[in-house]
Amino acid sequence: MVLFFFLSLPYTLPMPAPTLDALVSLCKRRGFIFPGSEIYGGLANTWDYGPLGVELKNRVKQLWWKTFVRERADMVGLDASILMNPKVWEASGHVGSFTDPLVDCKNCKQRFRGDKLLEEKLGVEAVSVLKLEQVQPMLVAEKIPCPSCGKVAWTEAKKFNLMFKTHQGVVEEDAALVYMRPETAQGIFVNFKNVVDTMRMRLPFGVGQIGKAFRNEITPGNFTFRTREFEQMEIEYFIDPEDKTDHFGAWQKAVWEWYTGLGIDPKRLRIREHGKDELSHYSSKTIDIEYNFPWGFGELFGLANRGDFDLSQHEKFSGQELRYADPDHEQRKILPHVIEPSFGCDRTVLTLLLDAYTEEKVGDDTRVVLKFDPRIAPIDLAILPLSKKEHLTAKAQELYKKIVQETGLTVDFDVSGSIGKRYRRHDEIGTPKCITVDFGTIGEDAAQGELDTVTIRDRDTLKQERVTISALVSALKR
Repeated sequence: MVLFFFLSLPYTLPMPAPTLDALVSLCKRRGFIFPGSEIYGGLANTWDYGPLGVELKNRVKQLWWKTFVRERADMVGLDASILMNPKVWEASGHVGSFTDPLVDCKNCKQRFRGDKLLEEKLGVEAVSVLKLEQVQPMLVAEKIPCPSCGKVAWTEAKKFNLMFKTHQGVVEEDAALVYMRPETAQGIFVNFKNVVDTMRMRLPFGVGQIGKAFRNEITPGNFTFRTREFEQMEIEYFIDPEDKTDHFGAWQKAVWEWYTGLGIDPKRLRIREHGKDELSHYSSKTIDIEYNFPWGFGELFGLANRGDFDLSQHEKFSGQELRYADPDHEQRKILPHVIEPSFGCDRTVLTLLLDAYTEEKVGDDTRVVLKFDPRIAPIDLAILPLSKKEHLTAKAQELYKKIVQETGLTVDFDVSGSIGKRYRRHDEIGTPKCITVDFGTIGEDAAQGELDTVTIRDRDTLKQERVTISALVSALKR
């Protein structure tokens, strides 16, 4: 008798990424991601996570929190409010400078980001040095056409602030104006003193946060890659400015290992350091980890050395002292410098979907399978009775309840369709293991072997093994 242990062997890395249309179709068909407000004709580039999508996204967030917050002695967590005092965004520079250069096509009246149109032609570094008044002449000089109608007829570029505005209270007036936060970082900075005082943190230490952010920007329509409402998994790591430890390099290494440890093909990742002309005004060094999406390389993760810009700005605008008192040198008070690892949660989910998507030839058939790392698969295990016969389904339901109650795993009970079609469905949603309850399980078929045995099918290898229920449950509990 072969005993089964719930350990997944390393799987073969998938073939080149699918077309975006193939992934979007699978996500809609299998309940990962739906178009937003679909029954009303939708709302441009908004997406809703379906039953399997929300499980996948939650598991990514839980694994991130476990890795970067819970398992580190130098990290704590925070969940700051989306709505903040408007002065926060004045201090951070978002009110005055958080803008995009927008241009309109004179022919079809569509609006685009002029800098992005130029980046595709000239590259990021060449565009980063352009002034606002140079954008439209450069578009014309380079004969860059409108992506919608193909004409080269552009208006002058105008600055457009990306923050969503709303009003607090019942009166819509400037005094009640508040903003939907465009990033989660500022919630950490304004709570810096609270965290230090209540948690008795010593440098270096970090604060992690997962939360929604909102940017009213022109979106390219690449599925969930860039949306106006998105979720960030972000860390602000505070260090002594005299600390010579390479905290930047350590975070870069840790993040790279986290992504590749989830099975993302390192050949599809690259590290791109920002040029001097491209750096944010507060950053002395920034790198992006980029993934090769179907439309080309795009940012998945950003790591920046923000210096003491944020704390010094909030100290200045609030009038509150935000300096850190060194417990080993009582007279020494400093403004810590900050290393910021910033993860796009939605982009991470999209990347994992793309990288897991695989098409394989099985005989004359093509099998579509999502080869998720088992830690993030939306469903851990599927229980499949071979047929709808009552005594088989009753035994399968008994096993389902036993596994759920004793292991805490997410288990699907699936009785619809042929066993082959059910296997294919679970391949497409990335279920690592399927358990088939058949006539051998209940002792009706002596050729199937010992009573109370089931068949385990592995998603990646397609290998099937016969195991006892008791051995199965024991292994799952371990």
